Amino acid sequence: MIDITHKSNTYRKATACARVQFGSNQTMQAIIEKNVPKGDVLEMAKTAGLFAVKRTSDLIPDCHPLPIEYTKISYELGSDHIDILVEVATVYKTGVEVEAMHGASVVALTMYDMLKPIDKNISIQNIALLHKKGGKSDYKNDNGDQLKAAVIVCSDSISAGKKEDKAGKEIIKKLENMHFSGTDYIVIPDSVEEIQAHVKKYCEQKINLLLITGGTGLSPTDHTPEALKPLIEKDIPGISETIRNYGQQRMPYAMLSRSVSGIIDETLVLALPGSTRGASESMDAVFPSLLHIFKMMQGGKHDN
Repeated sequence: MIDITHKSNTYRKATACARVQFGSNQTMQAIIEKNVPKGDVLEMAKTAGLFAVKRTSDLIPDCHPLPIEYTKISYELGSDHIDILVEVATVYKTGVEVEAMHGASVVALTMYDMLKPIDKNISIQNIALLHKKGGKSDYKNDNGDQLKAAVIVCSDSISAGKKEDKAGKEIIKKLENMHFSGTDYIVIPDSVEEIQAHVKKYCEQKINLLLITGGTGLSPTDHTPEALKPLIEKDIPGISETIRNYGQQRMPYAMLSRSVSGIIDETLVLALPGSTRGASESMDAVFPSLLHIFKMMQGGKHDN
């Protein structure tokens, strides 16, 4: 199975369909009148579909086990066919498309099995995913292709040439994956004066996104939050809370991070941890959905 540990839980929903085509118009009458020898076709097939949805990961090797929090199976009855509709929803890290399609398939197969004694020409058709919600596809229009970004690495040891920067370069890599290009990059000592001077410079240049890595810990040389807080005009605590919560699920020390986030003039400023892992996980925690903020800042419509 692919690694989904870096993903965050979001609302996921998928709807799948299938059609059971009869060979005789008498078949539907037998179903409605419950004259099928094997029992109530609609109820039995629905029960089978519910079991199938919940056990998808037992049968499809690369499917992750996940909590099934909602399933609805409904029918549209035609004169010579039944259309099956399966809706599945959860709050998890990966989608439920396969679960919905598996459920529709098993509902159809159950009908086939129950009806074959009275109809030898049944066929199963049109098993398909109708639509899905959740995951990256919901944020396909949230990317950085029209945004300018800059990365500031705050570290006395890196600026002195004693250590190599990895966190800043990891941030740039993730920005490139979101279609940012030409991201500015600088390494400076972790001092209030240096940080404030460079932050003001980038804000004057109308940089859209300013990411600062380092200086958010508790050592005597960590000054990034103290430098940023007097400059921030609109605090956005939810971003920092999300970063810490995401990190806390992976590393208990994440609760000690003093990451801050907010808007200065027209620039979104984020202070991220200085470790490579901390910086990387912080990016995973809030991007790409965070990019929606730029539409909000421009007065665009947004979903609650």
